Amino acid sequence: MNVNKLSRRIKKRLSKHSVGEHLAGLWFSRKFTEHGILVVSGWRPFPRVINEGGVIKAENCKFYAGVRIEVGPDATLTIGNGTYINRNTLIVSRENVTIGRDCRISWDVVIMDSDLHPLNSPTVIHKPVTIRDKAWIGCRSIILKGVTIGEGAVIAAGSVVTRDIPPYTIYGGSPARHLADVKTSGTNPNWETGS
Repeated sequence: MNVNKLSRRIKKRLSKHSVGEHLAGLWFSRKFTEHGILVVSGWRPFPRVINEGGVIKAENCKFYAGVRIEVGPDATLTIGNGTYINRNTLIVSRENVTIGRDCRISWDVVIMDSDLHPLNSPTVIHKPVTIRDKAWIGCRSIILKGVTIGEGAVIAAGSVVTRDIPPYTIYGGSPARHLADVKTSGTNPNWETGS
């Protein structure tokens, strides 16, 4: 890569995020197994990672203050390029949590692939969680084990997601139910009320 092209890329990145946010991201990334450029915005409380021996992979992502990531032994957490995870979000991976590219995860969201304790069985049950590319997760939503959220889906604020969500739909409530569809034309989504 030539010097001019590299210089333009650095200027563009610094126009979006400060040097301090990049340095905080570099510090934060030390507990990741593999990572691109991580950015941390807001420092108090500083995002926290508890890795008990699992694998944490993230591409170029942004994390906000108070994010907490817990990854168990032999578990995997993968976060795609362009995704941001907002303040006080908790992600618990005891088996596998996959978050796609360009996802928007709001404040106080809980994503977990486990009950973390036995419930009507002698063992703890873990089931993977997958959030596909371009999904939006509203504030204070809870994504429970075994759920796949489709590409471009929107989860309304305060929802509890207990089952799979189809692509380009809007779900909300507790438990989350279908509210509308997202019609896509080119790059601009249009909202169409469901029946």
